[in-house]
Amino acid sequence: MNSKTTISFKSTNTLIEELKKQENIEILKEGNFLTSLFSKKKYADVYFHTGNLDEKSIENIKNSKITIANSFASMNQIIAKTKISHEKVKVIYPSVNIEYKKPKEVRAKISEELNIDLNTKLILFTAKNFKTSGVKEVLDICSSLNYQDFKIIIAGEKKQITALQFQLPKYQNLADKIILLEDYKNIDDLFLASDIFLLPTYNKTFASNVLKAMYCECVVFLSIENDAKEVVDVFASMDSPNDPSTAFKIDAILLDNDEIEKIKKENKKVAEEATLQSNLEKFNYIIGNV
Repeated sequence: MNSKTTISFKSTNTLIEELKKQENIEILKEGNFLTSLFSKKKYADVYFHTGNLDEKSIENIKNSKITIANSFASMNQIIAKTKISHEKVKVIYPSVNIEYKKPKEVRAKISEELNIDLNTKLILFTAKNFKTSGVKEVLDICSSLNYQDFKIIIAGEKKQITALQFQLPKYQNLADKIILLEDYKNIDDLFLASDIFLLPTYNKTFASNVLKAMYCECVVFLSIENDAKEVVDVFASMDSPNDPSTAFKIDAILLDNDEIEKIKKENKKVAEEATLQSNLEKFNYIIGNV
């Protein structure tokens, strides 16, 4: 490779933003119409693939030296569709980039702010799109819990919260358990304060909040529709967004503090492999060995 490695991408992320600061990295700019007429099209050394595998993505993948996928499911799809060599696709999971604070200290602050007893278990749901991420399923699951000393924190944009409020009268048994947080500033603190992150999502694209929740020592429950299933254990996997066994699993976890603590520590260890620093090292190792 040249002294500078060129990269291109469909959409940016924290790793790409960090790479832009490196002197050995150059972003390949899209050529305009005139340059495309009079000069040979240039392709990046490294192409970051996300989203649909459309024609333009396939063209970039076939012409780059290395493609970075954000999951093994995506990598397998790329190889199956483009028939490129396995060596040309590498996986780097979405980066965890948050300031780690002691969960117990954050928990104390959040409990005081939201007027929750310190021993009450906290179940967190947050997403950009509540419907496709399974907010109804979260409420259905929590309605079926036998364990009683819990609160559900639902955080999101005003529009999502407003739409959700119309559904809440159906969940009378949860009336005193739901805490709605609109445009909450310190969303990372909610992850650090919570015990369980519940995401019964219908979305396939890797939910980066799963790794964030694991890094913040949450027990995670995730539907296997999502590519992030690769980082959670079998116990945490939901066969579908409305998997009836999830409520039983959550009840079992909430009744066993030792098991909760064990899973929290294991999750942190897994997620530490995907910190921004760790992912930068992975990327620089990859380009150093091309």
